[in-house]
Amino acid sequence: MRILVVEDDRKTSEYICQGLSEAGHVCDVIEDGRDALFQATREQYDVIVVDRMLPGLDGLSLIRAVRAARVKTPAIFLTAIGGVDDRVEGLEAGGDDYLAKPFAFSELLARVNALARRPPVQDQKTILKLADLEVDIVKREVRRQGQLIELQPREYTLLEVLMRAEGRVLTRTMLLERVWDFHFDPKTSVVETHVSRLRAKIDKPFDVQLLHTVRNTGYRMHASQ
Repeated sequence: MRILVVEDDRKTSEYICQGLSEAGHVCDVIEDGRDALFQATREQYDVIVVDRMLPGLDGLSLIRAVRAARVKTPAIFLTAIGGVDDRVEGLEAGGDDYLAKPFAFSELLARVNALARRPPVQDQKTILKLADLEVDIVKREVRRQGQLIELQPREYTLLEVLMRAEGRVLTRTMLLERVWDFHFDPKTSVVETHVSRLRAKIDKPFDVQLLHTVRNTGYRMHASQ
């Protein structure tokens, strides 16, 4: 899954994203409420984790604006403000769940997964498709021509990121940031190695190639004509 974490405390956001990444999810972090509003209405996410107290735009106002923009992504408030009235206020603002700090990451992960398992609302994608390749982002299953393809967690995350950007070229740097959460170039061949492994599973056994290398640029998913 792709998850947007809106949290201005660096230690907390790093703790959350490390756990989410280890669970095989893609995590984007925004520290400012206004920036988060732009991101949440421009990009597609499966769950939003949002603090109530934020610079620029507070969490309640952020989720109200997201709902006003007809974005139906499930949202969970994660905050030190945990009174009954505060929880009610968060739910009435458009939140789907509320977890008070301090929290156990295992509970947060369980709540995030529970939100993702809810029946999809109208216009919310839970299956990504390209030609005869299907990725179920809730079940975390990949099938091509109806055949189940077993992927390692990082291979699955790489495929999901590429599928969400169908037709667009993703550079090595972009993949390092989105799949491995590296915001610098570690000078390794990790991207090339995982792309090769992924291609061997989703392309080589089939007639049509979907994962393409764009020379000196990066990679993209598209159906060959």
